[in-house]
Amino acid sequence: MDEDRSGAAGGASPAPTGDAEVESSVETWLGHIKVLAGDIGARLPTSEGEARALDYCERVLREAGLRPRTDSFVSTGSVFRPHLPAAAGFLLAFALYPVAFPLTAYAAAAMAAFFLFCEVRELTLRPNPLHALLPKRPSRNVFAVVEPSQAVRRDIVLIGHVDTQRTPLIFRSAGWMKAYRAFSVLAFASFVLQPLAYLGGAVFGWNWAWPASGAAAVSAVLLIALCLEAEASPSTMGANDNATGAGLVLTLAGELASRPLSWSRVWCLCSGCEEAVHEGAKAFFAAHRGRMPNPKAVAFEMLGCDGPAWAVKEGFVLPLSSDPGLRRLAARVAAENPELGARPAHLSGGVTEMSDAILAGVPAITLIGLTPEGTAPHWHRPSDTVDKMDPGAMARNYRFVQALLRAMDTPELEPPG
Repeated sequence: MDEDRSGAAGGASPAPTGDAEVESSVETWLGHIKVLAGDIGARLPTSEGEARALDYCERVLREAGLRPRTDSFVSTGSVFRPHLPAAAGFLLAFALYPVAFPLTAYAAAAMAAFFLFCEVRELTLRPNPLHALLPKRPSRNVFAVVEPSQAVRRDIVLIGHVDTQRTPLIFRSAGWMKAYRAFSVLAFASFVLQPLAYLGGAVFGWNWAWPASGAAAVSAVLLIALCLEAEASPSTMGANDNATGAGLVLTLAGELASRPLSWSRVWCLCSGCEEAVHEGAKAFFAAHRGRMPNPKAVAFEMLGCDGPAWAVKEGFVLPLSSDPGLRRLAARVAAENPELGARPAHLSGGVTEMSDAILAGVPAITLIGLTPEGTAPHWHRPSDTVDKMDPGAMARNYRFVQALLRAMDTPELEPPG
């Protein structure tokens, strides 16, 4: 890793804690957000905007005295598109079932089971066979590594994605989000029951099996409609989600370049295509996990309007939990800094790159700017613009991140969480 050293030597200097220093750091952070979400604007996965944003991140890291590197990968460019072939498959199974009973009933059961398997893989960010049917476009990650001033006791990966999402109907209001969550649970249940009903119909002659599976057919039609509507919606400018995450990574990288941690090697990662199927984070951990003997990961999401909060759990159909050890550490830091108002939170309706780290065997947590009611300000909405950023919330989040990093930077190796 010598080629990635920051060049800093000696003991680590104290992290910025004074009001003037924090204000300066927040100003730098806000400057990055203005470039990403203002000057560049929309940054859909695999788009020219995303490429320009990654160019900017690479330039900032180099100007900080670091040696940025890139990982290239390919992406579908959409989180919605991969659900279309599965939904079409559920519809095809429904149409096939009664054609030449019972042979087509067995075939429909096998078909529905296969597409259910693919959908579960998609929802849990695991490889999905249906991805082979989808066109891909190139994207990349940009990252730099800052070596510790003393010795490497652990690796800390700081992640902030640069890309933006579209503005689908399901994110327009709290009511639409509640309706979407309810639909997702009911639709998933209908997809699970479809192959079971078809198999029972073929084996036991259940007369109600095919009519009952109409729920899966209706769910599939609605899923196709929702995905197509989302694909046709315009992009958000993505100031809060997630120029704040990438901008914070850049801000911390510049500070760590001159004041590295003592015992922790820090990977400062600006990832691409999180808003597709997280291909950037997946590619990063696939390429570099083996070089991290004792890794931790901290993902930054939507930190410009509220917070600080840390994710206890994310997702709502097949949720994942953050690392228990990092949750305990975050709670300790919150107790030691009560003026920050840091709190645990649950992210319902989405997943962050914390999940990719966990699936790669890396203990992880997400720091996120959810409101006390658990909502995400301007999430995938046209209103997600630079003028909505709250310097007060950003200062609180910055202080919490700094305190958490200092708490993680100990010479002792932590026991498994």
